[in-house]
Amino acid sequence: MSISFDGFKEKTLTFKAAAGFDTAGVPVIVSAGNTVNECGIGDSFCGISKSFRNGLAAVQLSGIVTIGYSGTAPSAGYNNLACNGAGKVSVASEGGREYLIVDVNTTKSTVTFLL
Repeated sequence: MSISFDGFKEKTLTFKAAAGFDTAGVPVIVSAGNTVNECGIGDSFCGISKSFRNGLAAVQLSGIVTIGYSGTAPSAGYNNLACNGAGKVSVASEGGREYLIVDVNTTKSTVTFLL
């Protein structure tokens, strides 16, 4: 048996995708009614984009995700994370939202956390 967090309380909703936004695997914000877009630097994010079709975006709002980080590596436990403006997250000294970090891979610069 190996460690697995897949599927834990995973919930995905469908939103409209903002014009020109179709990048899977990045943190997103609700940018207008029923619409998501990629985050800017320092933004708190609501979820991670998973897929796109016909102008719609599937967004994972809860469960475990793994995404790239930039800057200082987060540590296991609770950390404030925010968007880095380039499709990744970074540790936020101010702002952001608190997430439970369950794994950090400094070789791949990825962080696994509970949304």
